[in-house]
Amino acid sequence: MNIETRKLTLEDYDDLKESMLQAYDTLGGQIWSKATISRLLKLFPEGQLCIAVDDKVVACSLSIIVDYDEYGDKHTYQMITGAYTFSTHDPNGDTLYGIEIFVSPEFRGLRLGRRLYEARKELCESLNLKSIIAGGRIPGYHEFADRLSPRQYIDKVKAKEIYDPTLTFQLSNDFHVRKVLKNYLPGDHESKEFATLIEWNNIYYQGIDASARSAKTIRIGLVQWQMRLFPDIAAFYEQVEFFVDAVSGYKSDFIMFPEFFNTPLLHPYNHLPEMEAMRKLAEHTAEIVERIQQYALAYNVNIISGSMPILENNKLYNATYLCHRSGKTDEYRKIHITPNEQKYYGMVGGDQLQVFDTDCGKIGILICYDVEFPELSRILADQGMQMLFVPFLTDTQNGYTRVRHCAQARAIENECYVAIAGCVGNLPKVNNMDIQFAQSAVFTPSDFAFPTNAVKAETTPNTEMMLVVDVDLHLLDELHHFGTVKILKDRRKDLYEVRLLK
Repeated sequence: MNIETRKLTLEDYDDLKESMLQAYDTLGGQIWSKATISRLLKLFPEGQLCIAVDDKVVACSLSIIVDYDEYGDKHTYQMITGAYTFSTHDPNGDTLYGIEIFVSPEFRGLRLGRRLYEARKELCESLNLKSIIAGGRIPGYHEFADRLSPRQYIDKVKAKEIYDPTLTFQLSNDFHVRKVLKNYLPGDHESKEFATLIEWNNIYYQGIDASARSAKTIRIGLVQWQMRLFPDIAAFYEQVEFFVDAVSGYKSDFIMFPEFFNTPLLHPYNHLPEMEAMRKLAEHTAEIVERIQQYALAYNVNIISGSMPILENNKLYNATYLCHRSGKTDEYRKIHITPNEQKYYGMVGGDQLQVFDTDCGKIGILICYDVEFPELSRILADQGMQMLFVPFLTDTQNGYTRVRHCAQARAIENECYVAIAGCVGNLPKVNNMDIQFAQSAVFTPSDFAFPTNAVKAETTPNTEMMLVVDVDLHLLDELHHFGTVKILKDRRKDLYEVRLLK
């Protein structure tokens, strides 16, 4: 017999399902769906453990990380799991919360449960989490419920006067009972819907020191770019590097350029129809991105490269690039194309939306018109976005007002920071790029910890300049948990949802 403790994978689901059906027979055969297991594996793959006997999964342990102070000792299973969506998982939390552990009845007696508990403890220690907490069933209680209270029953199990198959095992694995929970798991008739709130303390927990807190303060630099003609592309690079040098000199973590900030390079193609001219400009994009990535490395700063046209399979997209200071490059393509982009340039929208992991937290990027569609930002927020970057280009004050107010709404409704950066000035010798209006800014949520107008800082309108702003990610954590209102948590997920279809 070969026994292996390892991380669970989605390919294990068929074996997992068979073991669950056997283990959950007394709970009506309710099991976790494949979609639910898939969601857990995407959110927290390290926390989903299993034991395979001769390559067949026969035992499993599922976990999430939570900030326990947010829920306290009176929570229910539905509450702690976010109504089984696991939206409560917080990578920055302090507690490993056990949401499931079982062993197939066929393999009980091999001490597989002990192996899973030991693996959980090792995970808790390696992640520097304060403790493991779980709601534990007391399946033997129904035999004594007519003469013992839950507390009396637990005391007798502790004294080894009564054997409970779950609680006795947990106590023997160094867990202690913090509290008795009522109505914790509806349908658990054996436990009379009572549960023990059990805890194992990590004696190696180090807490969070001041240096970790300072790492939560992120400096953002925005470039309000003056549209001007350049004699050649070398002069364009010189101006880009000037701003990278200047903003990075303030030790910024991010620099963002505006949408279509490279369109002055359209000037040599002004004799062509707009659609053909933009396709010619797209020929420069790969070179420009490569140069900006070199600046990100040389100046040790993450750069959001505004946006530029790219041509792929004879389709023209509006794309931005996140050039990490580590050398990695990510791409985002504008999803919602404006009528003018369609009419004059023949552009099409992208179909990929994701949060990007950076050395300063999780960020989202939307381009101009995209920010006017709240669904996109909400999906990014559900993926853990803390900062949203929006390069934009607007020719009229009406257009700017739409971008500004929608961006500010996104900050409030998604409890995140939103930075917008645009172009200013005129390009009289470039078709359809002749007039610009912008006022770049960083917006915040609206609560006591933030500015009363929810504007962290903003530039002078229609003036070339840079804006350097510090944002504190700790304030977002506190808002999520203790804000005057908790917009993300108070959504009626039983009534509606926003999700990607592909």
